[in-house]
Amino acid sequence: MKHSVTELPFNRFLGLESATDPTHLLRLPAGPQYLNHLGTVHASAQLALAEASSGEFLLRTFGPDSGVIPVVRRLESKFRKPANGSITSTVSAPPETLEQLRADLAAKGRAIVSIAVELHDESGAHTLSATIEWFITKLP
Repeated sequence: MKHSVTELPFNRFLGLESATDPTHLLRLPAGPQYLNHLGTVHASAQLALAEASSGEFLLRTFGPDSGVIPVVRRLESKFRKPANGSITSTVSAPPETLEQLRADLAAKGRAIVSIAVELHDESGAHTLSATIEWFITKLP
């Protein structure tokens, strides 16, 4: 099992990395390979960072040897401002949501949870808000 989603082949290919600032989770570095036709960070690059950040949050919450398998069910997002340069993520889930998740896993062996992700570029502009819904099941 991976210790970070940054170790997954697709996320390595994208260049996702752990954020150095402890208030952020993951980081997409600046680079011309991430730009769209307007010269700003491509929507797909931002969505990849948002999805990976929610997965990293779950991995850190449960640990790499937790015996659970998460699979994305839905991703809803709103682009707020054009993104320039590097982008960092913050992730949140209310404590009661995580408590319910653990209770459902214990009782049913499966659960659904939604994780909120916010992205900001290097200027501090709020570029994207997303909610990623995960289906999580325990290994037999």
